[in-house]
Amino acid sequence: MNTTPYKQIIEAAIFVAKKPLSLAALCRDVLANEDLSRQQVTTYIAEISADYQDKGIELVEVASGYRFQARSHLTPWLQRMLQDKPTKYSRATLETLALIAYRQPVSRGDIEAVRGVAVSSQTIHMLEEREWIKVIGRKEVPGRPALYATTTQFLDYFGIKSIQELPPLDETLLAKLAAMDEETLLDI
Repeated sequence: MNTTPYKQIIEAAIFVAKKPLSLAALCRDVLANEDLSRQQVTTYIAEISADYQDKGIELVEVASGYRFQARSHLTPWLQRMLQDKPTKYSRATLETLALIAYRQPVSRGDIEAVRGVAVSSQTIHMLEEREWIKVIGRKEVPGRPALYATTTQFLDYFGIKSIQELPPLDETLLAKLAAMDEETLLDI
């Protein structure tokens, strides 16, 4: 049996992973030759998280696994050291992404109906390139338009485990979505 403490192995594996590390990947790839149950690994992860309680970084669980990240309240100081400016997204891009996130699966036409303007192909393409959205099927209407939904990468980027963790919708947008639902029902 390996004499290295399992907690250190798990901590190091999550730290060096290039993307969030799932419990399954930890058990299968990192701890495959060890006699540990998934529950024991989960307990070690909880202990590691507690160890970082008063630190500048934290261990968080996102949709695709566990990762270390800087605490959000430290962002103003950390941004000073970053040489690249964060990407700025247009209002149209953010509105499109929000509609896909809150209304998924949604077609381009559905997005345009809510926004009241055409959705640029570049906007959709950019969101697909970032791997924040993907086509998950086709709508059963003439022309069979693509249906878009968010991805695990979207959840990871925004630090959430599921769509249910998104903040509540703005009331104006909610009213537009409700009107869109009524129109969709009338079309059926």
